[in-house]
Amino acid sequence: MGFIYISFLAIIQGITEFLPISSSGHLLLVAQLFDRPENSLQIDVAVHFGTLIAVVLFYRRDLYFLISGIYENIKLNFNHKDAIFFRLLVIATLPVVLAGLVLQTTGLIHELRSLRVVGCGMVVFGVILYLADKYGPKNRLKSDWTQKDAFIMGVWQALALIPGTSRSGNTMSGGLFQGFSRVACVNLSMIMSIPTILASTLLLSLDVIKVDFKNSNATVLLSASLMSFLAAIIVLTFLVRFVKNYSFTPFVIYRVILGTLVVYLSY
Repeated sequence: MGFIYISFLAIIQGITEFLPISSSGHLLLVAQLFDRPENSLQIDVAVHFGTLIAVVLFYRRDLYFLISGIYENIKLNFNHKDAIFFRLLVIATLPVVLAGLVLQTTGLIHELRSLRVVGCGMVVFGVILYLADKYGPKNRLKSDWTQKDAFIMGVWQALALIPGTSRSGNTMSGGLFQGFSRVACVNLSMIMSIPTILASTLLLSLDVIKVDFKNSNATVLLSASLMSFLAAIIVLTFLVRFVKNYSFTPFVIYRVILGTLVVYLSY
């Protein structure tokens, strides 16, 4: 793949990873529209690594609490607030890990990668986000997160393995249905993304080492990571400020229009 195309993919990944519009759906759509193969393993690792660094840097304070939570759990200080926070994140991550293993081992994950699935996912789960945003109470804070909330949002995150549905959009929908404010939903969704993106990056890295390591171009990969990082930082800053004053409706409208177009083209 050429440098310009890789740069374009990196920016798309950085923009769409955290907005509720589906990064996997957009990358699959771009590959189909430009008649290009899907990302190589190296590029996948590079762009995921860039977005991972972005969210870790942006939520570095919460990351500190998570690391503190690991330490407190090791000390068997289970009632410490950081220990509880870490365990809640583990609960929220388990559904997507288990679902991912099932889809990977059965091969279903490859069957889902089609424009028709992407388009339907964008529309259906976009409408769900709209309903959650319109009818959710939106009066709970991030500090109100419970085991039940973490598990429910984790199940919503697992559904995002379907291309076009959006990991961030699904977790925000789950949070809104549970009564969390928009800001709380965004923050919880982004924190939940840290172990998910980390796991994905590590698994892809293992595949690169096994399959494609000799063909790696360090300069191109570093550039892709940097561009996805910069795009992700800008998007995170924008999104957190945006939801303080506005609803998710603009994202829903975008998803429905694009998803409908994709379904039409797929037929």
